Amino acid sequence: MRNPYAPGAGNKPPVIAGRDDLVTTATTALARARLGRHAKSFIAVGLRGVGKTVVLNRILDIAEDDKFHVVYIEAHENANLAQLIIPQLRKVLIKLSKSAQAGELAKQGLSILKNFANAFKATYNDIEFGISFPDTQGVADSGDLSNDLPELLNIVGQTAKSKNTAVVLLIDELQYLSHEEMGALVMAIHRMNQRGLPIVLVGAGLPQLLGKMGDSKSYAERLFDFPRVEALTEPYARIALSEPAESEGVQIEEEAFSALLDVTKGYPYFLQEWGYVAWNIASNDRITLSDVLNAGPEAIRRLDESFFRVRLERMTPTERKYISAMAKLGDGPHASGDIAKAYGAAVSTVAPLRSSLIAKGMIFSPSYGTTDFTVPLFASFIQREMPQSTPRI
Repeated sequence: MRNPYAPGAGNKPPVIAGRDDLVTTATTALARARLGRHAKSFIAVGLRGVGKTVVLNRILDIAEDDKFHVVYIEAHENANLAQLIIPQLRKVLIKLSKSAQAGELAKQGLSILKNFANAFKATYNDIEFGISFPDTQGVADSGDLSNDLPELLNIVGQTAKSKNTAVVLLIDELQYLSHEEMGALVMAIHRMNQRGLPIVLVGAGLPQLLGKMGDSKSYAERLFDFPRVEALTEPYARIALSEPAESEGVQIEEEAFSALLDVTKGYPYFLQEWGYVAWNIASNDRITLSDVLNAGPEAIRRLDESFFRVRLERMTPTERKYISAMAKLGDGPHASGDIAKAYGAAVSTVAPLRSSLIAKGMIFSPSYGTTDFTVPLFASFIQREMPQSTPRI
């Protein structure tokens, strides 16, 4: 009952260690935007399990506490950007419509939002809420996202500016946006910056996002910062493990900590999972090396079921064969030619499989001609899950 660790997808850990710089950067950008000063947006990139979503949720809490307006979106393969953003922007505009300073602009914004929804055939029940809209025909209703999204965010930004507030777009899993959606989003934020409107984008996604954004608009790399979110270094991993335990009067022995860092490689998700199981095994007020070693089978079982296997189940049989070939080579990155050889086919033959797995967020290309898993320690999981097809070499 008193176990302080919180394993799970995006769960708030007891201590958010090693991410203060990201949170501070976001809160500073929002404060500057509210003051009418330039605020550079940023997009955090990293593998699965490094805490990107945790950071976004922390920024969400701070933004709401400071009375900013928040649009929170989690992109995914089965929804388009228009469908995701409409209800969130509607919520913001409804709130702003109740303000004397921003009321008329907000009503105009709701009318433009309705145009936008109709143009993209995205429905949202009772979007009008009985408000009498001004005529905004011809604004954000062309059906061209690169034209309509900037026009829509423009009125949202004007409305927020009139109220001396700011809007933060928090978008998780950005890599799932299509090429067109990515380009429209980048263009819209660029337009907001040019006009000095208080809208800040804080996003997160897998490493392939860097290339995808550059392909969508060449100026994306100048428009955003792209901080990398990686495994925790030893001092921060120590904080993430020891502070929660100490808050409950429990000490982690030095040998136990060293073992935890070794098996988890410092990845926050794994630290929480292994810490959780070791806590349940430990007795009295100490977590020992023996506790960590005994926690291994259960921690691995939990990770396999909750973190690894769900990703394997999304793959087709041929995609699994490609992943199996990667796992034969151990931890990556690996040359695409080596993977094709392990698969037993030419590079050109397996290229569509590679592209499909990149689109699903399973693998990425850290450099030209190389491939790696987006999930840490995934090769070891495949070797456990499919031992006959992935002999160690």
